Amino acid sequence: MKNLNLLIKPASSLCNCACDYCFYLDECKNRNSGKAVMMSEKTAEAVIKAAFLYGADDITFAFQGGEPLLRGIGFFRRFLEMEKEYNKNGARVLNTVQTNGTLIDDSWADFFAENGILVGLSLDGYREAHNKYRKDKEGKGTWDGAVKAAVSLTEKNVFFNVLCVVTSAAAKHPELAFNTLKKYKYIQFIPCLDPSDGKKTPWSLSPRAYGEFLHAVFELYRRDGCVSVRLFDNYISILNGEPPESCGLSGRCACYGLVEADGSVYPCDFYATDEWRLGNIEEQGFDTLFSSDIARDFTKPDMTDECRSCGYKKLCGGGCRRERVNNKTKYCESIKYFLDKDRDKLIALARSSSPF
Repeated sequence: MKNLNLLIKPASSLCNCACDYCFYLDECKNRNSGKAVMMSEKTAEAVIKAAFLYGADDITFAFQGGEPLLRGIGFFRRFLEMEKEYNKNGARVLNTVQTNGTLIDDSWADFFAENGILVGLSLDGYREAHNKYRKDKEGKGTWDGAVKAAVSLTEKNVFFNVLCVVTSAAAKHPELAFNTLKKYKYIQFIPCLDPSDGKKTPWSLSPRAYGEFLHAVFELYRRDGCVSVRLFDNYISILNGEPPESCGLSGRCACYGLVEADGSVYPCDFYATDEWRLGNIEEQGFDTLFSSDIARDFTKPDMTDECRSCGYKKLCGGGCRRERVNNKTKYCESIKYFLDKDRDKLIALARSSSPF
């Protein structure tokens, strides 16, 4: 079965908020291609046409930013109309959107519900941690706006995940973060990235802090039994012989096809830089872009000898390349700390959930 996963930036890095740790704004400021503009309908049509010509059985259009909702609801309505126009062979299509939530009102929530759009909503654990680094243009915290969006999405029966960036602040109180977010049922805890230049910041997450956070949250996850935490769910899938859903655990990078607002295509949003630019979707199709020399270089296995010999390789997969320092994931210590403490409980949980 052939799959195609596309990350689309309809508003590029443009955003109505000013989060301190935004890695994508950092990337955009340091490249010449893919400048911050709004995606035109012409470019959107080129993306859709190329996606269906690629011949995939399953296609995911994942809208990210910046803040993708800045492009306006009319753009998204037209995008979905064009999907139907070009889907001649009956491919299965999933649309998702990742948002800070501050622009969501009843009309957006109705639109998501009517079209089965999966929403990823940013909520960094609890009010104090969220507001510390996720602010609007006036420097005010955005927690209340994001929680209001969660209420609206819940009332309209929109399926959504909570995306919690684990900053230094969020990591200090794992119990508070988990207990605040668990009512939303589906949670992704994402370690905060340092800037591309590697400089430490007030929000930088230390490996030990992240390891202790994982240990504490896993115990809460295990006891609760009714909450999905993406990382732990993936570990359980791997232990049960299934492939990980998260690319960072797969052991090698794949071209997910990030499409910028101007049509520039990159292999991944962590590598949306000039050196990794594959081409432009208005000039080339995905078959050509994904078979380029740059794409092949990106997808080459690059696990280190140390990772290959590690007893936790099967679960960790070497980690996300973007998180590596000195050719090893920055969070190697974190994962080992967590697994050394909780390996047996994790295995027992996997066995209890296995259908075999």
